[in-house]
Amino acid sequence: MKYDKFEDLPVWQAAIELGRHVYALTEDPAFKGRYSLCDQIERAAVSVSNNIAEGFERGTNQELLTFLYIARGSAGEVRSMLCLLNGMSPFRNLESEMQNLRERTNSISKQLGAWARALQDSDLKGRRYVTEKTRQAAEKARGREEFLKRLEEIRRKGAAKLEAKKFEPGIGQPEAGPRE
Repeated sequence: MKYDKFEDLPVWQAAIELGRHVYALTEDPAFKGRYSLCDQIERAAVSVSNNIAEGFERGTNQELLTFLYIARGSAGEVRSMLCLLNGMSPFRNLESEMQNLRERTNSISKQLGAWARALQDSDLKGRRYVTEKTRQAAEKARGREEFLKRLEEIRRKGAAKLEAKKFEPGIGQPEAGPRE
């Protein structure tokens, strides 16, 4: 599926939700007075969605890849901090929420990794390099592919019909007449 805006990307939407949940977590009284810890996990969480957005808007696959890996690193940072908090006594009452957030960040990391691999395997250079000429060439290539698929489907159906006719009584078989 092609996305025109980063806001439509499922992974960006998941990253936004991650940020919202991290901010809700840090409102817990256990974070009171722990400003640097609170600030660090919030900034790391916000960094995930921001880097996805910035990479997407850059318009080249190479820059997008760079920012996807930065976003993935930020997701790892959030997960690491959640692991740290999980072992600290003031945060024991938040263990299930932190587990849920670790699962979210792990899912986001996997999505970013899969997207990065797809970009690395792609011959496309990015939206910045798309011109009317390349757009028309891509459209012609898609049209050719669709035509060849339809042609193959017609060929298969025709072959199946011929095969079926071979076994219809009276077609392709000797007539059963009186034996001499």
